[in-house]
Amino acid sequence: MLRIFAIVLVVVASFAGSAGAQEFSFYRPFGTLRDQAETQQRWLAKRMDTVLPPLMRKYGIDMWVVPMREYNEDPVFTSIVAPTTFAARRRTIYVFFDRGSDKGIERIALGGTSQGGVFTAVRSTKQVEADVAGRQAELWGDAQWQVLKEVVEARKPKVIGVNVSRNFAFADGLTAGEEEGMREALGVEWTRRFKRAEGLPVDLIATRLPEEAAAFEKMTQLVWAIIDTAFSNRVIAPGKTRTSDVVWWFRQRVNDLGLGSWFQPSVSVQRKGMTAEQLGDDPIIQRGDVLHCDFGLVATRLNTDTQHMGYVLNAGETDAPAGLKKALANSNKLQDILMAQTRPGRTGNEILAASLAAMRSASIDGTVYTHPIGVHGHGAGPLIGLWDYQEGVPGRGDHTVIANMWFSIELQATTPVAEWGGQRVRSAQEEDMVIGADGVARWAWKRQTEFHLVK
Repeated sequence: MLRIFAIVLVVVASFAGSAGAQEFSFYRPFGTLRDQAETQQRWLAKRMDTVLPPLMRKYGIDMWVVPMREYNEDPVFTSIVAPTTFAARRRTIYVFFDRGSDKGIERIALGGTSQGGVFTAVRSTKQVEADVAGRQAELWGDAQWQVLKEVVEARKPKVIGVNVSRNFAFADGLTAGEEEGMREALGVEWTRRFKRAEGLPVDLIATRLPEEAAAFEKMTQLVWAIIDTAFSNRVIAPGKTRTSDVVWWFRQRVNDLGLGSWFQPSVSVQRKGMTAEQLGDDPIIQRGDVLHCDFGLVATRLNTDTQHMGYVLNAGETDAPAGLKKALANSNKLQDILMAQTRPGRTGNEILAASLAAMRSASIDGTVYTHPIGVHGHGAGPLIGLWDYQEGVPGRGDHTVIANMWFSIELQATTPVAEWGGQRVRSAQEEDMVIGADGVARWAWKRQTEFHLVK
């Protein structure tokens, strides 16, 4: 598959600016937008049917209320709406009510649409007016609060989950204004049953389907093909090409494929006998340089995040020097250590501590800063370290890993290189991995064990 993607990328590049460019500009690695939307809609329906019910019961919530306004959506929004929905409608209140294992979760959209049949849509169009500072002012969408009260009173939930959290942005979507409106409408009888949902939205966002993992593998293959082209003489001319040229090649290639980026790519250089300060922010790439990239793309509402290493061959070389290969091998060893420690039921901080202890026992000088990934690049779930938090991340590192979630295994190992006079070289790698329903961690596709070579 990598070879296929690489060939297509080369063909597209070779026709850029030519009469054939129009024909090849329609290459769509994940189908048309309509194809992608149909796939995402199936994923949404399945997630609502199979993922949400056990999570609500796990966290002891029989009604989950998620209110939001247009352009101020809750972070869980993209995980509960159709791919053709880009924003909330005026005020939209999503209500999930657990009717028991036999009837399942009732899903209601107050003020919104059915999202392709996933919700029952209920809307009040009544205009509510109030005297504000002596003037009559329409409270936009406030009628939906009265509909919510009717829904709550009819179902009499014991626990009402709301998205408030000081640890996770993904679980802190209830704004002050929406909470105020909801409390005024529901009154003390129901608001005293509020419970911070916290883990529910985090785990719902984090949980992925096997079908999504298959698409993610294809995305990862494409990422590899793009990096392999970027770190080659098809893009880099030693002595002429600057790192910024490669960065913008990444951006343009993703755009030409009809895909998105969730961050600006980066390309950096390490050079024998020179410090980062001496190289500057945008050096010209030279023979003998070690290259590093950080690159991610977006397709079907999923994100990738990958860091690879490259090497620019000197005249007469056919491979990177042994010392540089050892540096890459050390970061591979740290990947193995971290992957072995990452399993459901463990917190991010537990995994970090065990991994760093094993790293030190293996005499590797490195750091671990791994994060979940999925519908967000820096996704929902436990952090396994931050580059400046190697003793653990309070709160965000205390959440537990669950089955069917993904991580970007991000880390670095620093190694003295004999061929560079003992100069320390940083091998920073990032590779996406998935945890299956069986709790076993595996690479989304594979991991880098050899340098990309610019010949």
